[in-house]
Amino acid sequence: MNIGYVFELLSKVINYRLARKGWIKPANPVTLTFSVTNMCQSRCKTCKIWKLYIEQPQKQKEELSIDEIELIFKHMGHIYFFNISGGEPYLREDLPQIVQLACRYLTPGIIHIPTNGLTPKRIEQYTLKILQLMEKENWYVPLTVKPSLDGVGKKHDVIRGVDGNFDRVVETTERLNKLSQKYHNLYVEIGTVISKFNMDDIDKITNFVHNTLKIESYRNEVAEQRTEFFNIGDPITPDAQEYARLMNYFMQKIKENIKNKKLFTKLSEALRSVYYEYAAQIMQEKRQTLPCYAGISNVHLTPYGDLWPCCVLGYDKPMGNLREVDYDFKKVWHSKQANKVRRYIREGNCACPLANQAYSNILCSAVATFKVINRAIDFILT
Repeated sequence: MNIGYVFELLSKVINYRLARKGWIKPANPVTLTFSVTNMCQSRCKTCKIWKLYIEQPQKQKEELSIDEIELIFKHMGHIYFFNISGGEPYLREDLPQIVQLACRYLTPGIIHIPTNGLTPKRIEQYTLKILQLMEKENWYVPLTVKPSLDGVGKKHDVIRGVDGNFDRVVETTERLNKLSQKYHNLYVEIGTVISKFNMDDIDKITNFVHNTLKIESYRNEVAEQRTEFFNIGDPITPDAQEYARLMNYFMQKIKENIKNKKLFTKLSEALRSVYYEYAAQIMQEKRQTLPCYAGISNVHLTPYGDLWPCCVLGYDKPMGNLREVDYDFKKVWHSKQANKVRRYIREGNCACPLANQAYSNILCSAVATFKVINRAIDFILT
């Protein structure tokens, strides 16, 4: 990690802690999650975002153009973590150009893209183009690409709602692994959404990821009810006791497989293992076990220019729309509506284990950060 980024993050943490109390205006967020499209070919049991353009086909035409995205990035300026989301990001034909603009204006330290893995050749080609454009911008930061795997064999196809999805995820992973041998800033991960549909298969999935796919970094998140996914009321989330058991299992698996991993992976696994502890606590206690900095340290940009504090509150607690202020990020970021949303979160009206927000919450807590540092040292020395 660039030492300049370390000092920057430290100064941001101080700002965020004061901003959460309402004493000062928040600085730029450290994390931007950008849902580049709501298009998706999957028909997941845990998410209904794919229904949006079937029921409202005109919405696809309302997505931000590449010129609008450039204006937003120009106004926004530097962030550290750039998370691309969807829908399925690789369905957007200008995805490589979006990443190029992010490198130019946002100057992120890490770029992350998830995928359903349904189009192996396209994903390989677009990822290659992204890496080439990153080279053109002289921006050699880690790019992580994360195909999703919710089961082994037919089970994955059933959960994801597409026949042959499992085979295509495997092919996508193999193609990306081969590409990573040439581009050493490309890191291939696998992600699993833990739901009531696969919580009894986690050991089988984990062994397949580590022993067959030979993937270093394996991420897991719990299936949540989010307005973004149009799944409010769907019985998809494991109960708190079962989730805690699974988190303990994942922490043990990280320790078992940490020895021969790269330094970047060891550092990210240290953060992730601490996240698992807090995620289990949040599920069990149904409260913010760490103060939440959504809408301060992190922000979510929708395909239509809306700013959300996070994807869980989403449509229910928007902070404003960038199209309405000539794409000036600061006008929404420092608006009365944004402060109202922050106050709602500060008062503890919500609590969830959303991963990318939890990572920032950990970094904003001295106790939690100390845990990560200790664990990282242990992993490095292993």
